[in-house]
Amino acid sequence: MDYSRKISERLWNMPDKGELESHREETFIDDIIQKSHIEKELLSHLDGIKNVFDGGAGCGRFSILLAKHGCNVTHFDISQSMIEKAKELAEKEGVLDKITFVKGALEDLKEFDDKSFDMVISFDAPVSYTYPNQKQVIGELIRICCKRIMISVSSRLGYLPYLANPIQKNQFILDENCDDPFVKWCIKNKANAIEAFRFDKEAVMKLWNDGLMGGKSEIAAYENGGTPWCITYTFMPDELETILKQFGVKEIKLAGPGAYARTLPNELLVKIMKNPKQRSDFLDFCYLYDSNPFVCGMGKDNLLAQGEL
Repeated sequence: MDYSRKISERLWNMPDKGELESHREETFIDDIIQKSHIEKELLSHLDGIKNVFDGGAGCGRFSILLAKHGCNVTHFDISQSMIEKAKELAEKEGVLDKITFVKGALEDLKEFDDKSFDMVISFDAPVSYTYPNQKQVIGELIRICCKRIMISVSSRLGYLPYLANPIQKNQFILDENCDDPFVKWCIKNKANAIEAFRFDKEAVMKLWNDGLMGGKSEIAAYENGGTPWCITYTFMPDELETILKQFGVKEIKLAGPGAYARTLPNELLVKIMKNPKQRSDFLDFCYLYDSNPFVCGMGKDNLLAQGEL
């Protein structure tokens, strides 16, 4: 088994992952923007869609949404704690009977037949955590799809600014006084992160050239019993488009959720989010701006792609 899969299994199966993930849109503004963008895309492309495969479905943010709109959804995830949280939320929303929950890894989809789903989705970059099998995984997701595919992967152009901004997540904190442990960590470590920062051209050029976040240090941490972040492959927009075309996807559209918002300071983002009218208008404009192909690579974390089969 590849280290990427072993590391992912250990990370996402931590007992608190399901609960923490279910509160993301209450905690971070970039997650609010990304979810809003994807919801708009999904709900505008449901004509003729009856059954959906959600790969890396997490705690059900999109499988539950689609079930509420009448789709039968296969909720597929590597994490049992995520699946249990998704079941809880699906029952609360009254759609438990519309969702089939399957535990598994994206690297192994052989149990699913060719063209067995009208729509296949995979959001928040689980494909990027399957390195070095990311291209094969995309091909498998396309194989089981017969009409429309939507996936998001980690964006190389979007990730490169992180290497010059160790406090990038602070920009998107919605409430500094919340109880989320990661929010508390970001605030507590802000000054130290700035003080310790130095621009590392070698690291930037490595990511630019090979697209890989992580590797030897994550493997070593895993072998020592730790739970490091997943080894992550980041895609360039033209690279992802080429792969999709190679597997027969047509009418490809790329977007970069978060591209507009990352130009604004935290104080203004929080002010917008606290005003319902401004928040709605802002999310609508983010969707328009972030859908422009000229900014697709600069999404906050993910590069979103969709197309027809």
